[in-house]
Amino acid sequence: MKIIVSQPYIKIIRTICDNKQHSIETEEFLHLYPDKIYSPTNVFQLQNVFDMSFRRINHLQGFLYLHTNQGVFSYNVTQDPFRFIDEYKRLKS
Repeated sequence: MKIIVSQPYIKIIRTICDNKQHSIETEEFLHLYPDKIYSPTNVFQLQNVFDMSFRRINHLQGFLYLHTNQGVFSYNVTQDPFRFIDEYKRLKS
């Protein structure tokens, strides 16, 4: 199946070693397909995604929220997700 649009997001892993906190940031992608949204850790069937929203926290980043039947999942994004959200809404209508 063909990817309609992809949205990069930042995954942050925090660890403590020798009483110091270390953060590792990696870039991962949400992929929107005609019937699902795929991330490396989750697959959401489109009928189980009720809505998407975006909240900017500063001029560099924000949070993309997926409202699903399993709860709300947040993704730290550094690029505006408006195309991703628009394509999702187009598929749902």
